Amino acid sequence: MRAALQRISLFSRNLRGIESRPETSALAISIRKFSVRCSAMSGSDQDSPFQRPRTVVKKVLAKQQRDGEGATVRRSIGRMELRNLDPFLMLDEFYVSPPAGFPDHPHRGFETVTYMLQGAFTHQDFAGHKGTIGPGDVQWMTAGRGIIHSEMPATEGINKGLQLWINLSSKDKMIEPRYQELLAEDIPMAEENGVTVRVIAGKSMGICSPVYTRTPTMYLDFTLKPMARTHQPIPEDWTAFIYVIDGEGAFGGSSSTAAGAHNVLVLDRGDGLSVWNNGTEPLRFVLIAGQPLNEPVVQYGPFVMNSQVQIEQAIEDYQYAKNGFEMAKQWRSQA
Repeated sequence: MRAALQRISLFSRNLRGIESRPETSALAISIRKFSVRCSAMSGSDQDSPFQRPRTVVKKVLAKQQRDGEGATVRRSIGRMELRNLDPFLMLDEFYVSPPAGFPDHPHRGFETVTYMLQGAFTHQDFAGHKGTIGPGDVQWMTAGRGIIHSEMPATEGINKGLQLWINLSSKDKMIEPRYQELLAEDIPMAEENGVTVRVIAGKSMGICSPVYTRTPTMYLDFTLKPMARTHQPIPEDWTAFIYVIDGEGAFGGSSSTAAGAHNVLVLDRGDGLSVWNNGTEPLRFVLIAGQPLNEPVVQYGPFVMNSQVQIEQAIEDYQYAKNGFEMAKQWRSQA
């Protein structure tokens, strides 16, 4: 039992930036060649296109910390200042150079979304899936009842990306694992008036992503040229936040104090967000929003359930390789 708990503790906050390309597996769905038109997605250039415009109510700087084995992450959601943001459990911006990485570790009860910004990561799991994602690629992994996997850098130098943990509802926590993958060239993209958006999940500028989100989620990657602005509708009752990747921007109002890289900006309720780039350099940020679950959250490292009893069961299942962890008995990732 002690050995199992030590392994869980070692990876209690990992899962940075990799995932697989198991294209022949029943667990995986590879998404190719899509550009779905949607209705009434994008705001116009008017100053106040929303009835209830969203503003920033909390700002948290993502601070560097060690994670995995020798890896460095900037954690924002998941820190003491922002323990969770229903339905979001964690957001890391990771920086990993070999030989550092995230060796074999388990997950249960939530989803991970890994978005590579630079370099590449290789993923292996105990069901025999292995693959590599590179710059601009996304893997949306539903851990469900149980996955054990490794995530290791595939190139020399710095391998950089974002990893988001999304909670699953009580009815979905014990479903079978599942992958959805988007290659960089297949992520829907739109551009107008100095604004470019990559639609990883949800919809923007008349473009829809076909990614299925069990917990309804929007994930948009925006780049604004200097002096550009954009207006993005958001469902009123959804939790929403910004993570600034590069540059500085005014969020919620054209005269708002500019926020720069590595900051999470939590938004209040409302029907949309307006953003201005009043600077001289490009602004890049992700806008992420999701429907709150309004359920108890009990977390022990890589296990996220609704009660302490369920957490204890997850630890036992992992230790004795049962109830979703059967394939873990003899499995070890290969270098």
